[in-house]
Formats: sequence, C-alpha cells, structure tokens
Amino acid sequence: MTDALNLTLQHASGPLAVATVTGDIDLHTAPTLRSEALQLISRGHRNLILDMSRTGFCDSSGLNALIGIWHGAQGAGGSLALAAVPYPLMRMLTLTGLDDLLPTHPTTTDALTAPSEDQDPI
Repeated sequence: MTDALNLTLQHASGPLAVATVTGDIDLHTAPTLRSEALQLISRGHRNLILDMSRTGFCDSSGLNALIGIWHGAQGAGGSLALAAVPYPLMRMLTLTGLDDLLPTHPTTTDALTAPSEDQDPI
C-alpha cells in the first residue's frame, strides 16, 4: 500500500466526467479519492465514471469511499459507474453486494455508451 493516489480527469462535459483512479485505495488514500470525486460532482459533473484500471489495491476504506461518492452523485441527481475494475476489487464488490449498487463496465467506452436512467450515452 502507498500514500499516493491520483484521480485524473480524462473528460468532462456538462454533467458527465470520466476520471482515472491511479494507486492503492486504503485507509490513507480513500479520503483523497472521496474528496476529489465529490469536488467533481459539486462542480456540476453529477454523472461520474471512474476508470479503475490503474487501481492496485482497495480495502474496506476504499469501498466506503466509493459508497460515499455514490451517495454524493445520487444526492446531486446523478450516478456513479466503475469501468475496467480489476478482479480483486470486482470480487469485493460482488461479495459485498455493491455490484448491485455500482454499475461496472469492462471499459470506459462501454460505460460511456451504456444506457442509464441518469446519464445519456455519448
């Protein structure tokens, strides 16, 4: 685990933002992820897609951060989707039932084109 976590904005247009999460999500970095994602939402990007392909590790603090981001998006009338979720994180989402709450997609492109109640496909 490291103290370095980056949330890099890849695309932002109107209510939609796509950001890549790079690094480990743990007790030390989960607050950064939550804070930066909620800032995107507060700037009007209420439909957020997180590309998780560069996430090396995620513990329960990370899951809690994802739930907090989901709540923030829902509160703003938007949505949170995850793309390119690594197997260990996908397994945690499945075991905890969070895969029913957080839509996951094989790629960011799939997430962008997936029909959703809250998000128009691009």
